[in-house]
Amino acid sequence: MQYEAIRVEIDAAAHVATMTLNRPEKLNSFTRAMHNELSAALDEAVGAGVRALVLTGAGRGFCAGQDLADLNFEPGAMTDLGALIDEYFNPLVRRLQALPLPVIAAVNGIAAGAGANLALACDIAIAARSSSFAQSFVKIGLVPDSGGTAFLPQRVGMARALGLAITGEKINAEQAERWGLIWQVVDDELLLAAATQLATQLAQQPTRAIAAIKRAIRASTTNSFDQQLDLERDLQRELGNSYDYAEGVQAFIQKRTPRFEGR
Repeated sequence: MQYEAIRVEIDAAAHVATMTLNRPEKLNSFTRAMHNELSAALDEAVGAGVRALVLTGAGRGFCAGQDLADLNFEPGAMTDLGALIDEYFNPLVRRLQALPLPVIAAVNGIAAGAGANLALACDIAIAARSSSFAQSFVKIGLVPDSGGTAFLPQRVGMARALGLAITGEKINAEQAERWGLIWQVVDDELLLAAATQLATQLAQQPTRAIAAIKRAIRASTTNSFDQQLDLERDLQRELGNSYDYAEGVQAFIQKRTPRFEGR
């Protein structure tokens, strides 16, 4: 399928999809049309049976959030931001987190506003050394959305979360890594190769188990300890009946590399 604002490359042999936000002249900021294309691209990737996904941006930025030019500022007819979030940004964040496969953000350049939180919504974020993150919402009188008010305190603690959100200050990739906001920083020229290598590696792993790990780790932020123990038990029971568990055990016994299939 052809898209205007998204580039999609599917490596069928490696079971890896790479999706590039492709509005470089606008720092890959989102329009409604771009949201629709990304949703369709995710459908395409899932339908193709990919087992890992890389999300990145074209040009000098990962994503600058919402394209303000796509909004209406006419008095009496201003865009309802709550409706916009409900229809586009929240479904995207929820979908990325619920995908039954690992999702890797390869952050190049600026990740600002909802663009920063799009990266944080992915399972693993790798950032180019020259990249930066900014919760820029306060600069135009708004609150962090697309999961930002959840991601920030979970990852960096309340003091830093409030500081980032209230000041809107930009932090560089190395500081983001030190604070635990992201997984890893790599040199700019190695970014896509590092993300692709990780995606290829994870695509060969038991992706059904990875999906369960995603679910369990995220549930821990709202579950009681007893609820979390019960969830671990239930997930372990399901995985204990899976093909990949049997294959992993047999490979261990036979001292060979397992051939996982994600089932």
